Amino acid sequence: MDNAELAYLLGMIAGKGTIIRGNDRTEIIIEIPHKNLISEGMDAKLSVKASLDDIRNIVEPLIGTRLLSTQTPHKTVLKFTKDNQDFLIREINRYFGRLNSCKDFRIPKEVFRFSADMKRQFMIGIADVTAHIRSSNSAYGIVYNHRAYIEIPVNWLMVIDIGNLLYDIDVPIHTIDWAHPNMRDTNLKYYNEGKPDAWFKEHQVKIYADEFEKVGFNIVHKLRALQELAAKNRNEWDKEIRVRIANARTEEKRTQSASMLGRIDLAHHKYYWQTKTTVKTKPAHPMENSDKIPEMIRGRHFDSWKEMCIALGYREKDGNA
Repeated sequence: MDNAELAYLLGMIAGKGTIIRGNDRTEIIIEIPHKNLISEGMDAKLSVKASLDDIRNIVEPLIGTRLLSTQTPHKTVLKFTKDNQDFLIREINRYFGRLNSCKDFRIPKEVFRFSADMKRQFMIGIADVTAHIRSSNSAYGIVYNHRAYIEIPVNWLMVIDIGNLLYDIDVPIHTIDWAHPNMRDTNLKYYNEGKPDAWFKEHQVKIYADEFEKVGFNIVHKLRALQELAAKNRNEWDKEIRVRIANARTEEKRTQSASMLGRIDLAHHKYYWQTKTTVKTKPAHPMENSDKIPEMIRGRHFDSWKEMCIALGYREKDGNA
């Protein structure tokens, strides 16, 4: 497949789409929370409007009709309707089968056979409707650790698919904040307060801004925010390294530190299986058997987000993967 606009639209549908099939016509709906359209430092209304203009400019020539939009205070809904026999509708159905909601969609297997450029366009489609980036998304409060967040409600296996597609285009995930009781209610605080399902919100996929630049956004102001925070990561990293050089007590240490200038990838370009984590044993949680958890891991206890990745299928690609 060599159609960037179609790859992008398929990504948007996978991320936030619904397919409503009628007897003669099919409606495609893409529902986007406003926090995923709003860019830091920009008025919210202007940010949403600019986002929609960017999306329309890409999608409307492909769909051959107007992309309609409605808004509530918290979300924007995009939609278009076409005849069931229209080529685009038949292609969408071919990719997603008979599934009809982003709560159930997987990244189609064919997408994993796309070229790297088309995989990236598909991933941009997902990012434009599910991701946000702001300076508060900084890991551990470290000034060179600004990250993009992709938020996926409900759909556990979509998170895994995103991880594997990002791996194909050489973008490591820093962490995944799983909507699981062992991750979100570690000490049973909410459970003991009578809020047994408080842990069940969206999954958050967190990626360093300088790594996520390899994906980017088609929404221009979000891309600019990403580029600014990626540049800040690199600049702050170099400041830290210059301090190390200045404080080095031996020539060997000074040379070693100097070789790290401009190499933030030494800290950020790592997949979770290339990093070491001290795993603390978590207490068992009564909601580990919740029907909100996929059957394949329901009833299991997890002490780290990495264990969940392995169990669900985002793991190192080797002969055993």
